[in-house]
Amino acid sequence: MQERSSVGELAEQLRKELDRYSAGGKLPSSRVLVDRYRVSPVTVSRALAQLAAEGLVVTRPGAGAFRAVPRESGSAALGDTSWQEVALSADGAAELVPRTVDASGVLATLASPPPGVIEFNSGYLHPSLQPEQAMGAALSRAGRRPGVWARPPVEGVPELREWFARSIGGAITAAEVLVTSGGQSALTTALRALAPPGAPVLVESPTYPGMLAIARAAGLRPVPVPVDPDGVRPALLADAFRATGARVFVCQPLFQNPTGATLAPERRGEVLRIAREAGAFVIEDDFVRRLAHEDSGPLPRPLAADDPDGVVVHVSSLTKATSPSFRVGALAARGPVLGRLRAIQVVDTFFVPRPLQEAALELVGSPAWPRHLRAVSRELKDRRDTMTTALRLDLPELALPHIPSGGYHLWLRLPDGTDEPALVAAALRAGVAVTPGRPYFSAEAPAGHLRLSFVGVTGTGEITEGVRRLRAALNGSTAGS
Repeated sequence: MQERSSVGELAEQLRKELDRYSAGGKLPSSRVLVDRYRVSPVTVSRALAQLAAEGLVVTRPGAGAFRAVPRESGSAALGDTSWQEVALSADGAAELVPRTVDASGVLATLASPPPGVIEFNSGYLHPSLQPEQAMGAALSRAGRRPGVWARPPVEGVPELREWFARSIGGAITAAEVLVTSGGQSALTTALRALAPPGAPVLVESPTYPGMLAIARAAGLRPVPVPVDPDGVRPALLADAFRATGARVFVCQPLFQNPTGATLAPERRGEVLRIAREAGAFVIEDDFVRRLAHEDSGPLPRPLAADDPDGVVVHVSSLTKATSPSFRVGALAARGPVLGRLRAIQVVDTFFVPRPLQEAALELVGSPAWPRHLRAVSRELKDRRDTMTTALRLDLPELALPHIPSGGYHLWLRLPDGTDEPALVAAALRAGVAVTPGRPYFSAEAPAGHLRLSFVGVTGTGEITEGVRRLRAALNGSTAGS
C-alpha cells in the first residue's frame, strides 16, 4: 500500500515539473531522484514507467529518461468520426433485439470514487483483506515451474480443472470443466453458447447488472422473474418459461446479488425440474461461495452437484475471494453443450495464460488459502453486523428485508417517493459512494433501492461513518424535495 502510494505521489510531482525541461530534454538520473525525493529506486522506476505509459516520458536503457516530444496536432489529427453513428446502427432494423452495450451498472462497482469518499459501491475485497502476500508467493513459485510459459491446454491446466471439479462436488469431473478468465468471461461464453441473438433469457429480478449488460450486448432479451428471501419463485419461473419459450434461465442460488437470498432447499429441485421440462438450461452463477460469513453454517451444494441430466451450466470464480486482478474462473457442464462452450471460448480468448493458472494452483494448494478464507469469513460477519446496526440506528426508514450470511452487501428499499438518482448524487456529495438499485432490474423497478457494500472499506469505523454520511444525504435530499 505504501509503495503504491509513493509511486503515485512521485509520478504526480514529476508530472508537474516536466515543463522545466524542453521537448526531448533529459530528466535527472534515477540516483538524483532517489536522493531528492527520499524514495527507493523501485519507486523511481515505477513512477517513470507510469509517465512513459502516459506518453509524457521516454526511457532509453543506459541513457536515462527524457521528456517526450509532443505529437504534432492539426486538422488531420482531429478527423471526423461522425460517420460511425450511422455504421454502428445502420443494420439495427434487421435485429429482433437491438444490441446495446450499457456498462453503467458494471462501472458503478468498478469506478474508484474521489479521495476521501467512502466506498459503499465496491464489488471487491479491500486491499487489507486480499491475500496479497500469499498471491505474491504463489505467483513467484508458479514462475519457477518447468514449462510455465508454454502454451496450456485450451480447456485449462488439468490439475486446476480437477480442483474446480472437486469444489463443485457431485459427479462433476475435471473433463467437464473449462478454466476461464474470471466469472464475467464465463457468463459471456455461456450466454453466447446457449441463446441465439433475439432470444429471450429468463433472469432473476433484481439481478447482477453485468449479466444484463452481457445479454443485451449479445442481442438477447432479458425477461425478469421475481425473487424473494428464499430465492427465485418457482411458480413464476414456470409461467415465464411457458409465456416466452425461453431456453435459458440465469440464477445465483447462493447469496444472490443484490438481495443476498439463498435458494430454499425445497425450491432447488423445483427449479431444476421446471427447467428440464421446458427443455432449458440453468446458468448457475456461484460467484461468492468462498465469501460465506462466519455464522453461515453449512452451505448448500451447487445446483450442478445435484444435476445428472446436464441442465446446469455452472460458473465459479476465484476473483471475489482474492483480488480483482486475479481473474481465474471455471465453467462446468455436461453433454454436447460442453463442446459448444469450449469452441466459443477458444474463438474468443484461445486460453487463460498459463502463469496465472499455475499461480492459482499454488495459491489454493497452500496453507495460506484456508487461513485467508477463515479470516475473511470473520471480517465479513463483523462488517455486516456493524452496517446493519448502524442502519437500524441512523436510517430506520430504509427497509432491510433480508440479512445475508454470505457475500459483501446489503439490499435496501427506499421509502416511497424517494428520488433514487438524487439520493445517490447527494450521497456522493456527502462523501459516500453508493450503488443505485435501478440497474439491477431488467424491466421497471417496483421501488427505489440502494445496494450498500461493506467489503471495499478500511474497516468497521469507516462503515459507521459512511452510514452517518448517508443519513446526512437523505436528510438533504428530503429537505430539497
